[in-house]
Amino acid sequence: MSRKVTDNVVEPRVAETRHVKTIIVGSGFAGLGLAIRLRQEGRDDFLVLERGSEVGGTWRDNTYPGAACDVPSHLYSYSFALNPDWTRSFSKQGEIQGYILGVAERYDVLDRHIFDCDVQSIRWNDADAQWEIGSTKGNFTADTVVSAVGALCEPSLPDIKGINDFEGEIFHSARWNHDADLTGKRVAVIGTGASSIQIVPAIASKVATLDVYQRTAPWLLPRSDRPYLLPERLAFKHIPGAQRLSRAAIYAIRETQVVGLTRFPVLMKAFEAISRAKLQIEIRDPELRKKVTPNYRIGCKRMLISNEYYPALDRDNVDVVTDGIAEVKAGSIVTEDGTEREIDALIVATGFHVTDSPVYETVVGRDGRSLSEVFDEVGQQAYKGSAIENFPNMFFLVGPNVGLGHTSMVFMIESQINYVASALATIDAKGLHTVEVRKDVQQAYNRDLQDKLAKTVWNTGGCASWYMDKHGNNTTLWPDFTFRFRSLTRQFDVDAYNVTTAGASRADDQKVVAQ
Repeated sequence: MSRKVTDNVVEPRVAETRHVKTIIVGSGFAGLGLAIRLRQEGRDDFLVLERGSEVGGTWRDNTYPGAACDVPSHLYSYSFALNPDWTRSFSKQGEIQGYILGVAERYDVLDRHIFDCDVQSIRWNDADAQWEIGSTKGNFTADTVVSAVGALCEPSLPDIKGINDFEGEIFHSARWNHDADLTGKRVAVIGTGASSIQIVPAIASKVATLDVYQRTAPWLLPRSDRPYLLPERLAFKHIPGAQRLSRAAIYAIRETQVVGLTRFPVLMKAFEAISRAKLQIEIRDPELRKKVTPNYRIGCKRMLISNEYYPALDRDNVDVVTDGIAEVKAGSIVTEDGTEREIDALIVATGFHVTDSPVYETVVGRDGRSLSEVFDEVGQQAYKGSAIENFPNMFFLVGPNVGLGHTSMVFMIESQINYVASALATIDAKGLHTVEVRKDVQQAYNRDLQDKLAKTVWNTGGCASWYMDKHGNNTTLWPDFTFRFRSLTRQFDVDAYNVTTAGASRADDQKVVAQ
């Protein structure tokens, strides 16, 4: 640390604090997309603080074998940066990450990024009406902070007795150890969610034995994945409108699922019939088929797509274990029925902290409470998934109730980017000092959301899922058509916010809103 000497007293030099108008935290699809929008609008006084070494978020971090998207490629991309060079209908992790990196370079925003920058605290300073940000790359202040920290970024580890005493290879699916050679090893996978159903087929033929620990069986649908033919790729690249037409068709087909998911859950029986037929065809063993047959309505948990998972489970060296885990020992797993199975490697595919992210503890609002404390008291609530009372001049991308179970999150992200960009423009145009969503507006919005969610398959399908918070509310998913969300977020509605202007009285502030 550099020092200054005054009267023979050596004092540490205080690190300089850098001020920018807007700070974006995170650079996955959301943070990167907003950075591009700000640059396009000539708003260059911003920084993106990213804890990773490059952009990409989820697609940078999840490099496990078999990692791929479950949304068709043409829809899982920015509307302003279509990619005619997708090689297949459902892209794999490496290709998606390559696309994201290419977009960042093409739109020239990497110079506004600070990588390997882990944000440790975000605290509102009411006296100065700005945010104070502490990070591993120094301290910052900002007039506005936008959290673009995705929901699937903090791995959730199971609370199992003895798991920290396991002496073999152990890692979470989102922190895959590529130095670990699983060939010929006895391997266990805990979890049967979206990551697990891709990992299991990718490693089943390489390992000696594979034990898949299943708490809840997932519903699986066919994966209509195939390589794009050369004529198709040429058409996407050279025929005007061809790729947008394909994208629009995929979007329309996906939106039809909303009717069954949110309004008439009985319509999901058609998908259930398809899944049951798939199960009957792909698993020969009646006992195994019984094990992996779900006991809840399809759609209640995330519907998964795979053509390889069931055949992998049907292999002679693969065993599905449905008894609960009692203990992990140095080289084995003991289930509640007393059976002990020896293993060399343990893969934890138990998802992420979605409704209880540790990130929430680092954000402290106007009244001194952290986001975690606020959520603990009232549950995860936001206004349009983008603003939260008690956190002025702060916006959220992929916030509460913005998630989807049927189509591309990129569509929702771009909708929120529209809203935040409009908010920043409004703040400048009206000379606003602070904007904070009104409590009554936020509460009314969330009452309406929960009323809609009460009728959905997610709330009535008879399952427990990571969609729900500890208060029993679904604070993760959007319960309507995505084009309705796009309409809601098209323009910043300043009248829904309490605002202040520098040096103005409260009465004057209300006049500003009315103008």
